[in-house]
Amino acid sequence: MIKTKTIKKWVGVLTSGGDCPGLNGAIRAIVKRGAELDIEIVGIKQGWKGIIENKTEILNEKKVSGILSKGGTILGSSRTNPSKIKHGFKEIKNNFKKLKLSALIVIGGDDAVGMAQKLSKLVPIVVIPKTIDNDVTGTDYCIGFQTAVQTATEAIDRISTTAESHSRVIVVEVMGRHFGWVATYAGLAGSADFILIPEVVVDIEKICALLKAKRKKGKKFSIIVVSEGAKLKNKLVSKTGSKDAFGHLELGGIGEIIANFIKEKTALDVKFVNLGHILRGGSPCAFDRILGSCFGVKAIEMVAKKEFSKMVILKGTKIKTQSLSKIRGQRKVNQEVYETAEKLF
Repeated sequence: MIKTKTIKKWVGVLTSGGDCPGLNGAIRAIVKRGAELDIEIVGIKQGWKGIIENKTEILNEKKVSGILSKGGTILGSSRTNPSKIKHGFKEIKNNFKKLKLSALIVIGGDDAVGMAQKLSKLVPIVVIPKTIDNDVTGTDYCIGFQTAVQTATEAIDRISTTAESHSRVIVVEVMGRHFGWVATYAGLAGSADFILIPEVVVDIEKICALLKAKRKKGKKFSIIVVSEGAKLKNKLVSKTGSKDAFGHLELGGIGEIIANFIKEKTALDVKFVNLGHILRGGSPCAFDRILGSCFGVKAIEMVAKKEFSKMVILKGTKIKTQSLSKIRGQRKVNQEVYETAEKLF
């Protein structure tokens, strides 16, 4: 049991990369539990950019009151890559000292984990995993994933009614750069006819043939859910061709290409919808509020016990920790869940 009212410490917290529902729950938990441990929390604004440029604010219980149900992050975020900024790591270390921090809690996805692994050699760090893509290795679920799935499922339900009314095929594109977690789970929950993900080779010709076969059997409409990172002829689809600070290609447009191809090959009425950033927004579901709260409490308690260079994780129903040095690569979609969905195509 951790004793309260220990020696006062200052701990920084930042949210890095794309926002998602549940971040504020983690921030709130860190602040509230931190107060019990006599730890003051310094909120770092706009992710890594904030600690490089020394943009901060003191967080207290009043400032985090009522934020549990709010989406996004009260601290703001950015896709700033410290390794691409001249003296970026040095500035982080210097400002860490100027702020008199004893530790830094980083809430982020795969890129943030990679950055934390490098910076953990310079400053004491604890990581909380968040990403709607749910592809961070080591944890069963990341903050934001369950809400994104729920949002996508509700959208698919609405899209299905108009597809049925007009006897259409509607292609729904969702986020999922490297792996198809959102597409698989939302597609299964939304009774999609096909789910196309980066882990599985896309065979459009086969899909067209199956769609026509379904129509002959009396199926009046179809829903196809596709991850933005699914490949056509082993190539990613990007309308802009631009890349972010971490070198990631800006994806988007595969849904439209697939829809047009199906329309040409089958003569069916085909439309497409890109849910895009809708999946990142809105109020977090109960699961993400709870997960964010549990992760936040665990992270600040790890700081109090000087358990650094680790990430908070969920394994089954247990909140545990994982050494940053053991986190490698990214996590593919749950194959059993995808195979279940595939059997229902």
